[in-house]
Amino acid sequence: MKTSFLKICSGSLLVAGTAIGAGMLALPVATAEGGFFPALAMYGICWFFMAVTGLLMLEVCLWMPKDANLVSMSYHLLGTKGKMLSWILYLFLFYCLSIAYVAGGGGFVSSVTQGMISPKLGIAIFTLIFAPIVYIGTKAVDRANMILMVGLILSYFAFVFLGYKHVNLTLLSRQNWPVAFFALPIIFTSFSYQGIIPSLTSYFHSHAKSVRWSILIGTAIPLIIYIIWEMLILGIVPLEGSSGLLAARQNGQNAVFSLKEFITSPWVYGIGQAFAFFALTTSFLGVTLGLVDFLADGLKVAKIGLKKVALCFAVFFPPVVISCSRPGIFLSALTYAGGIGCALLLGLMPVLMVWVGRYQKGYGVKHAQIAGGKKFLSLLIFFVVFEVIVECIAEIRG
Repeated sequence: MKTSFLKICSGSLLVAGTAIGAGMLALPVATAEGGFFPALAMYGICWFFMAVTGLLMLEVCLWMPKDANLVSMSYHLLGTKGKMLSWILYLFLFYCLSIAYVAGGGGFVSSVTQGMISPKLGIAIFTLIFAPIVYIGTKAVDRANMILMVGLILSYFAFVFLGYKHVNLTLLSRQNWPVAFFALPIIFTSFSYQGIIPSLTSYFHSHAKSVRWSILIGTAIPLIIYIIWEMLILGIVPLEGSSGLLAARQNGQNAVFSLKEFITSPWVYGIGQAFAFFALTTSFLGVTLGLVDFLADGLKVAKIGLKKVALCFAVFFPPVVISCSRPGIFLSALTYAGGIGCALLLGLMPVLMVWVGRYQKGYGVKHAQIAGGKKFLSLLIFFVVFEVIVECIAEIRG
């Protein structure tokens, strides 16, 4: 079966669009202490790992019946315990992301009103404006997301075009390699997309080569975008100082908040704020819609009437309460999401499923997407363990 180039481009953009989101706002803050060049190395490592685990997920999908999802695949290959682990990790990941985006949205509302609205009230306002779109359903989210994605793309390129003139190359020369690894959890979050591989496999009618190209191209797009974004922010905003990137990290703020102190042009800061808004909102809509659908499917609850209201309440109420109790939780929630949720659900689970499928269930290497056998799979498992250890050390380090 042949697949058109345009269809592969569409699949690539789907992968890229899933990965790129509000996590991007946290990347310069998380990587600032390590420096620009160590950050590039971390990006490269995470890009390779996430591309490989996406290909492993594809391999699993090729073994499964059409429309199998991550939970059903883990049950088939890893049994009841694997299914329960997938459930727990999925909920943990998506609630952490929801908390981060609600907190970030509240911070944005407070920022654009110059503090006239508190972050807690901003959280309530942001949620009350955009949660009804999720309640209405997929069609409403799709239309809103299309408009917001146009704004996201335009504001990003406008920011790059206007912001590069303000970059101070000397700010990019500082390097601190040991601390650079502490950024891995948030980088993991920013490259995550593996959850859409089952849908992508169905979209391409299990044509492995097309899905593989979509994964490789689709993951390379955010890599390039993140490198440019990193250069701009780290080249404009210094590490130290009351408005530096270290202070932003301590206050749980995203990278855009510090720009106004170091750029005289209100246009650059305004476009940066617009980009932050579009990134937060698109991520908020996508994650919360996915969580509503996941709960509806897993709990076998129909998305109608009061049942749908209850589902939405279960999705939105906990993140709002937690975010209001800790308005600066944006970075922490993203760190937990990447360091635990993404690492275990989207990193470790595909490796374990392929190991069991190849060497215990008898699927062999007929649909293998990655060479290297058990040694390579063991190396991937070691990297996940290393990343989780880094997350634990980061928590102790504070």
